[in-house]
Amino acid sequence: MERRAVVLLSGGLDSSVAAAKAVSDGYAIYAMTFLYGQSHSREVESARRVAEFLGAKDHVMVELPPFLFSSSALLGG
Repeated sequence: MERRAVVLLSGGLDSSVAAAKAVSDGYAIYAMTFLYGQSHSREVESARRVAEFLGAKDHVMVELPPFLFSSSALLGG
């Protein structure tokens, strides 16, 4: 039976290392990235590249409503 793991992939170092560790441990990974209006679209592109490089079985991008993060420093608010 295939061992599977869902990894939350932001495109940053921590989530990329966690995903690589799961692959190293023999898991087939399914990546998920949340889109929340990040001011740095390179994060999303990095997540896509990492998922592809690690051979993710699927990579789902989940778009969240911007009002959830309207005052977040991640969005410049």
